[in-house]
Amino acid sequence: MALIPCICVSTAYICFTLWLAEILRAYIREALDPGLLQKGFLEAIATAELCASGFELVIIADNYGVFAYGVLLFFLTIWWSSRWNEETACPYTHLEDCLLGRKTWAEVAVITLAETLGGLLVFQYVYALWWIEITETHVGRAHSATFDNCPSDLTVSAFSGAFVEGICTMLCRLSSKFISDRQPFGARAIDSLIATFLVVASFKYSGGYLNPVLATSLKYGCRGHPLLEHIFVYWIGASAGAVSSIYLYPWAAEYAQKSKEE
Repeated sequence: MALIPCICVSTAYICFTLWLAEILRAYIREALDPGLLQKGFLEAIATAELCASGFELVIIADNYGVFAYGVLLFFLTIWWSSRWNEETACPYTHLEDCLLGRKTWAEVAVITLAETLGGLLVFQYVYALWWIEITETHVGRAHSATFDNCPSDLTVSAFSGAFVEGICTMLCRLSSKFISDRQPFGARAIDSLIATFLVVASFKYSGGYLNPVLATSLKYGCRGHPLLEHIFVYWIGASAGAVSSIYLYPWAAEYAQKSKEE
């Protein structure tokens, strides 16, 4: 079993990553004029930050359990909601915006590409941190997380995995929309708590990514399922859940309003 200091090192790695991302964000906002190019870079940074933290959270989950993973994820989600402006580090949010007429398909394509590159390229940074092997929980991780060496998190069939990712993503997006519209006291904490709960609830079935680019960053090329299956579960499944939330939310909001009036 890992020693207590090991989780301190993992937490320190995450904090260091957050600090680096803050510096890069400040530089990009200063160096580039507002526009699609700036948005692309900011999304790439946010996605790299998210995925690098995700890699370290996996180590925490493996050695300290899903509860420790969930606690850290909860606070990280609050942090990101307070530090990111328009960034989401999640492709399907831009797809939603496009379907609602807020973004063009070209913008969605550019931003999604930026997010995907940020998520994939950040592994070199993570690899460097893990290669040092400061703690026993990091020993061998640099090799075991590489292409064709890492294990798949999908423990159910591809259809079941896509269903889990889709339903949990739909619920997550519905709750976020509802909280955003109502703005209750402690909105960020409530939103983060719901998102964390859904991630943890789906963890043992699909890995609980609920984010296509996060899943690709951490699990693309891993043993257990081919690329098309990965795309079906984590991209199509999650995106279908997000898109369905657009059409379900008006009905859900109306139902909630009627229930409140009664």
